[in-house]
Amino acid sequence: MDSNKDRTTHYQEGSLTLSGTVMLGTGVMIGAGIFALTGQMAQMAAGLFPLAFLAAAIVVSFSAYSYIKISNAYPSAGGIGMYLHKAYGNSLATAFNALLMYFSMVIAQSFLARTFGSYTMQLFGGDDSGRMVSILGVSLILAAFFINLLGNRWIQGVASFIGVLKIVGILAIGLVGVWLADSVAVDFSTSTESGVVGNFLGATALGILAFKGFTTITNSGSEVKNPHKNVGRAIVISIACCVLLYTLVGFAVSSNLSLAEIIETQDYSLAAAARPALGDYGVWFTVAIAMMATAGGILASIFAVSRMLAMLTEMNLVPHSHFGMPGSIQKHTLVYTVVLGLILTAFFDLSRIAALGIVFYLVMDISIHWGVIRYLYSDIKATRWVPAAAIAFDLAVLGGFVWVKINSDPFVIVVAVAIMVIIAVAEQIFLSFSPKSAVAKHNEPGDHKHDSHH
Repeated sequence: MDSNKDRTTHYQEGSLTLSGTVMLGTGVMIGAGIFALTGQMAQMAAGLFPLAFLAAAIVVSFSAYSYIKISNAYPSAGGIGMYLHKAYGNSLATAFNALLMYFSMVIAQSFLARTFGSYTMQLFGGDDSGRMVSILGVSLILAAFFINLLGNRWIQGVASFIGVLKIVGILAIGLVGVWLADSVAVDFSTSTESGVVGNFLGATALGILAFKGFTTITNSGSEVKNPHKNVGRAIVISIACCVLLYTLVGFAVSSNLSLAEIIETQDYSLAAAARPALGDYGVWFTVAIAMMATAGGILASIFAVSRMLAMLTEMNLVPHSHFGMPGSIQKHTLVYTVVLGLILTAFFDLSRIAALGIVFYLVMDISIHWGVIRYLYSDIKATRWVPAAAIAFDLAVLGGFVWVKINSDPFVIVVAVAIMVIIAVAEQIFLSFSPKSAVAKHNEPGDHKHDSHH
């Protein structure tokens, strides 16, 4: 079999509309963030957690600038993998950061899957052992895998249908929650052990996980109609929708539950908040919306992640083995992504999965902004102060998050650093033995000058 033919991916240009792209983006964003992170953020920032969502939105707005500028100039199905390639060429920096993004997206997938399990089990009185949460999460990932095998039209159709239902549902939960609450209140007086500022920054970092789904829109680049304009538009619309929904829901939860209750029910706090306001019916409605939201999120996430790994494989930046599987590389990367997601879902709890995801994502995000400041700003007509501000914000929230975790769960930070070291060393070895990557060493960072055909 011709190896070149075997290494191609199959994309359908113009197969995603602007609204379909927004639904894929909000599908990933709304899935994880609002359902699972509310309780964890409350645990970190105490009564300030609704404001941490707003702070995360501000950080992400600065962050989005670089992605919008690059995607307008170079729309691509490789998304972030291609953006890194434009800035850093066929280098360790490209491969390392792209794999960090890949792993953070797979982690987000597992996070969604376990959230699905946690909420679903509220219909059956909870799950003390945690076993059913894992089983339900694994089942959901497998179902999303089969829908992904059916192709773009199915994915867009299912994601759009679920997207509309869940946005309307969450809006209803937020509005009714605020309407029925005795008072819309945020308790600003509470503080926690490692200091108010550190904890608030740490909670803001978690909040960024609730928005980072906007980056999956970049992976749809070459498949979006009029991509030079619509990818950027889809990012802006998705972030705006989420800011509105998260703020509303944050206030609804904090008005219906005490801080202790939010923390105690952190894996399913929206369902818990619905109970005092709406009774069992409210819980059932919230669980149904959560099940749809997380299912839609996983569907969209697997779609985007597998495409990014396929692009890295085509660039010869990661090793690839078919393991005897038929079909295109895109199908193989779909299988790898699903298997990795299944392992994480089966064996890790929610807060640790989230912690790994946020560290990987912020390190990669800083690299994207640095690539814009250092190499790409003139090509993509960007001003340099916005990505510089984004880097400053990222460093602040990452520092706060690491500080809180070192005080509460240092093992997670050790694991995150160990994984990053392993990725860097393994990639360095792979690139030094890969003939195509060796040739590319002449093509130093700033590859965008020679490589505008993508």
